Amino acid sequence: MNETVALFPMPGINRQSMKADIARDAIKRAAQSLFAARGVDAVSVREILTAAGHRNGASLHYYFGSKDDLVEQLVIDGARLIDERRNARLDALEADGGPHALRDVMEVLILPSTDLGEGGGEGDYLRFISTFSLQNRVAFDAIVADGWNRGYQRCLDHIRRLSALPQEMLERRLVFLSLGLRAIMTAREAALAAHPNHAFWGAATLEDLVETLVGMVTPEPGV
Repeated sequence: MNETVALFPMPGINRQSMKADIARDAIKRAAQSLFAARGVDAVSVREILTAAGHRNGASLHYYFGSKDDLVEQLVIDGARLIDERRNARLDALEADGGPHALRDVMEVLILPSTDLGEGGGEGDYLRFISTFSLQNRVAFDAIVADGWNRGYQRCLDHIRRLSALPQEMLERRLVFLSLGLRAIMTAREAALAAHPNHAFWGAATLEDLVETLVGMVTPEPGV
């Protein structure tokens, strides 16, 4: 009898696991969308579960432990995806002896933050973390500092290597670059969520953004 169980596992076990994954994903999608629109503190557990189609008020605690744990998981999910994309691009460039130009690095900073939505599209991750990081900066830094921004730090190291700006000036401009890039990419995500074929936010605009960021860390004549 035990042999039969081992050879022919009960099919219900996999179905239960799949149902659990679907339930978790529904809660995560609903929560991130609400957090992106209103901020983490303004959204209740009940609202998340209602938006996710769950009648059981304990579902969020069952799958995630707490609302704070859910927020942390959402931050990590998106940060991991962007970080993996950045590191993969940097690994390829470094294997070829690069990055050779600031433009290469800016593309690594920008492009992995596009198409973050479930099954394609932009999604709402950038709007979520923009709001969360502004309202809960300490909590956000504590989550991301746990190893999910390595690709970003590698990009900064390459910019420091390639830029001819004086160090003090460069460090100031890197702060401007970080703040500006997040604001711009968040605005892009919001615009494309409302209008997927938005005329302004096409490929040419991303090219202009790359050149703009290069200009931020390139010395002006006479500097």
